[in-house]
Amino acid sequence: MGAAMEDPARIANNASLRIALFSGNYNLTVDGANRALNRLVGYLLGQGAAVRVYSPTIAEPAFPPTGDLVGVPSIAFPGRAEYRVPSMLPPRVRRDLAAFAPNVVHVASPDVTAHRAVTWARARGIPVLASVHTRFDTYPRYYNMAWLEPVLTAILRRFYRRCDALVAPSESFAQVLRDQRMNYDISLWSRGVDRAIFHPGQRAPEWRRALGIADDEIVVGFLGRLVMEKGLDVFADTIDELATRGIPHRVLVVGEGPARDWFESRLPQAVFAGLQSGADLGRAVASMDVLFNPSITETFGNVTLEAMACGLPVVAAEATGSESLVTEGVSGRLVRPGAIHAFAEALRAYVEDAGLRARHGAAGEQRARDFSWDRINQAVADTYLRLIRQKARLGR
Repeated sequence: MGAAMEDPARIANNASLRIALFSGNYNLTVDGANRALNRLVGYLLGQGAAVRVYSPTIAEPAFPPTGDLVGVPSIAFPGRAEYRVPSMLPPRVRRDLAAFAPNVVHVASPDVTAHRAVTWARARGIPVLASVHTRFDTYPRYYNMAWLEPVLTAILRRFYRRCDALVAPSESFAQVLRDQRMNYDISLWSRGVDRAIFHPGQRAPEWRRALGIADDEIVVGFLGRLVMEKGLDVFADTIDELATRGIPHRVLVVGEGPARDWFESRLPQAVFAGLQSGADLGRAVASMDVLFNPSITETFGNVTLEAMACGLPVVAAEATGSESLVTEGVSGRLVRPGAIHAFAEALRAYVEDAGLRARHGAAGEQRARDFSWDRINQAVADTYLRLIRQKARLGR
């Protein structure tokens, strides 16, 4: 039980909250952002707060939602049908919102419905908090549309400046948002890790053997949704470089997504374990020997933290998220994004040196102990309460 749960005054303050949460993907697919949102809602409900979630719904979502979920109209994202884009805030939802009577609005994606929700809240003097979960502005470069990035950045700036405050998952990403002048009130909503699931004791040699991986083979792991913006091309090119150098290793890919066929064709010798969850996911991660995370779109790096909690060294791109978690040369290696030869050299060191793997893995596990979900989610509740007090002082 965390300290936040033991403080009667804090619990009373939390119980006064009525939060309307708008999300573009609350439980449609499994990703770090919606897992964090569901965990936040679970924490707030446990503290006595009232929460109502507004998000697209489908017949067969990836997992049951935490809390009350109200469906909003949406359209399939072009080329990525597994995602839905909220498209409006119809009278039905406006009536529901008014009846719920929130004292704070939380928007988790910069879509049309969130824009309308911000307008609705501002007209009523209700504070708005935006949580920023991904580097949306970097996505076009993975689809040969890099020229769109400045336009997208300008659109995002307009949206986030209409909000009273932002929360970001890492200090490195918060600094990016400050540099982009997205808002002038930006604080942290970090991420936690479930140590009952992610720990070194989850390593399962028998599970590895069932996948055809020998006990003495060193496994380079990929963990995450299989989409191009996760750096799949860099991962595959780096693995090719390891093979060219004759460095023995195996590749284990944990996750699913629309780019799986492409990834399998690029890495025909890799083991694809598919989507894992709960204790199965902890077993899969702990059964790797080193995590390779080349993504530059991460704002925190849930997969990086989960691997660290399992005692793995991490080789990651020097980018927002990972650079706030991995200590260069202590718990892993941070490499310039896209630097294939440098990534390969970092992985080579871990493949060939068991002592180095053990030392850096132990340092990462120690660092992961700092991330308590209750403390982290209370930081969001504290931000809600601060914004409500600020609005009250302004008399609006």
